[in-house]
Amino acid sequence: MLMRREHSKLELFKKLQLKGYDDDVINSSISKLVEQNYQSDDRFAEDFIQMRFNQGKGPVKIALELKMRGISTFDLSTFDWFQLAKEIRQKKFGDASSLDYKETAQQKRFLQSRGFNLDQINQAF
Repeated sequence: MLMRREHSKLELFKKLQLKGYDDDVINSSISKLVEQNYQSDDRFAEDFIQMRFNQGKGPVKIALELKMRGISTFDLSTFDWFQLAKEIRQKKFGDASSLDYKETAQQKRFLQSRGFNLDQINQAF
């Protein structure tokens, strides 16, 4: 599994559990993988954040997805989320020269669904 892409410890545990392996065997195997540096939650988090950033996802959504994958410590501060929100909005909707309330609300909902916070959304306009 680790040859195709990075996985978090929790992802590996769940996948191996579904295949019917014993929990003790899974835990010891994952520990060996960590010791040999084949598995790293830090490396997984970095790759995952970069992938989602490139897909145009915001920090709120990325943080939630990482927590669901068992990652509790990560750094989202190295990216310019304000610029990304602006680029995503312009790519999807074009120039914001004359927007009525309905169009503005639609665009803000779209950015919110992408995982941007209110400050980032407001700066995109």
